[in-house]
Amino acid sequence: MSKQLSKEDLEEDLLVEYSSRILHFYQENKSTVIGGGSGLVIALGLIFGYFFYSGQQSKTAEQLMVQAETLYRAGSFEQALYGDDASFTVGFVQIAGNYGSTDAGNLAHYYAASSYAELRQYEEALSEIEKYKAPKGILGVAPRALHALILSEVGLFEMAAKKYEEAANLVDNESTTPVYLLSAARAYLEAGDPAKAEVLLDRIIANFRNSQYASSAQNIKGRIG
Repeated sequence: MSKQLSKEDLEEDLLVEYSSRILHFYQENKSTVIGGGSGLVIALGLIFGYFFYSGQQSKTAEQLMVQAETLYRAGSFEQALYGDDASFTVGFVQIAGNYGSTDAGNLAHYYAASSYAELRQYEEALSEIEKYKAPKGILGVAPRALHALILSEVGLFEMAAKKYEEAANLVDNESTTPVYLLSAARAYLEAGDPAKAEVLLDRIIANFRNSQYASSAQNIKGRIG
């Protein structure tokens, strides 16, 4: 069984690879490297500096996220977004803006979108969720569903339906697939496309016949007819 590499392992491997390439280039082109070894030292310094800076950025962003998430879980969505001067905390907006290249900075976009949605500020929520790079697999289902919900709230029903379908199809299971297929069907109806809605309703009835969603699908289909 192959060992699963951690983020640190991958960064170390990448660092070794780049260092090896520069060393090889230096050996092959000693006569053309300006200032003898100084060019090599500068190049290696830039590599090590980049990895150190990147690691520090990620660590700082993760620490700031803990504070903002605490405010979010407490229902203090505005403070979670913009921070709290009294407690010297920053919010998701600042974290996403300053550390967007890190995993924590990316996640801050998702939290910011959710916070704006809770405050019914859907245009701002849409702007944030569009910047979020959602993962694949089960962890990507909820972000896509949130994206769809926000699209519905701003009246973009066809786009919402497609995003709900994306959430439904990301992982095929009894829990998330039928509920988001049903949401997609409803969004298609809002968009004035009953034909696409019926396709999804039939899929729910055929594949999830013993679920509560199959009953809802039957009722909706009956009203369409």
